[in-house]
Amino acid sequence: MKSKNLSEKILRLIKSKGFNNIELDPVLETKYILQRSGENFKRLLFSFYDLNGKELCLRPDLTISSVLRFVQNKSNKKQKVFYSGEAFRKTYRKQDSIIKNQIGYEILGSKDKQKEDREIIDTSIKILKKSGFKKAVLKIGNVELFSLLIIKLDIPRRWKNRLKRYYWNESYFNELLKRLETNLDIDPVFVEIDKSRYLKMRKLENSKEVAGRSYKEILDRFDMKIKDPRRSSSGKINTKIIKEYLKIKCELKNAPKILNKFFQKYGLNIFVGKEFFPLNKINNKNLRVEFSASSGREVEFYSSMIFSIEVKKGKKFKNFVSGGRYDELTSNLGFRKVSAAGAAVNMSIYE
Repeated sequence: MKSKNLSEKILRLIKSKGFNNIELDPVLETKYILQRSGENFKRLLFSFYDLNGKELCLRPDLTISSVLRFVQNKSNKKQKVFYSGEAFRKTYRKQDSIIKNQIGYEILGSKDKQKEDREIIDTSIKILKKSGFKKAVLKIGNVELFSLLIIKLDIPRRWKNRLKRYYWNESYFNELLKRLETNLDIDPVFVEIDKSRYLKMRKLENSKEVAGRSYKEILDRFDMKIKDPRRSSSGKINTKIIKEYLKIKCELKNAPKILNKFFQKYGLNIFVGKEFFPLNKINNKNLRVEFSASSGREVEFYSSMIFSIEVKKGKKFKNFVSGGRYDELTSNLGFRKVSAAGAAVNMSIYE
């Protein structure tokens, strides 16, 4: 009952901020999820086939459902929307529920990104005040900073793409760092194997697909891999820089100074200003505000600003609100690019 009453209060608050309520389909075409997250993500989906042989799945995330609705309706005007419902995703941990109760709110097709980012964060802070939680921490990061760092490092282009693509998958990302550090991937034996695969696949029909990727796409990747070897001396220093960056945590007000000092230390031409952290003045003494370079590693579609609000429940801090900007999501789903920012409230925290 408490959770239901709080949900109603939160929904009323969001509506009062000019967001319009929408209903989302509980079922999606599986291909949209795989286009964005790859075949490996399929094991987490509750998928099935309809009578026409089309593969469908229960929505694993409400944000993807909302964005798909926007682009499929061919809307060109800015929209402020909110919604509530359940998301379904398999889990390996017994203590984690496969059903997540969420409330979400988004600004789609916006022109003033900084203004809209601030509005999403401000709305989230107001929701926190309604939540009943006394102590909380607001963590803000920016995935764009990580991308800029990777672009500036002296590593092959294919490795830059790989590290940016799998930034959200922490365990696999750490495997990649280990390979980068030890240069395992440039073992002569593996290089010859890649060349053999490349030459064999060139003789096959380019229109075929493997795991959702065309032969041409796979051939292009092999071609880049063969032509773009890495200097064996650069792996260790680049891995050190990446690991050191991801450990940076500080008060948000000190973030630009600390980050600029870090980039200068390694001779990287990156300047960090306040525009990377769109935040209005906060008048809440119980809310600590931090910068965390590793923010946003749980969700794969964020592209720049990202934040989370963790609340103290018992002796531990748990995620209550998370959100950010995801301008690349629609193009990754195979549609036109749409500016988008939003957040989701984890109502399961009350269960």
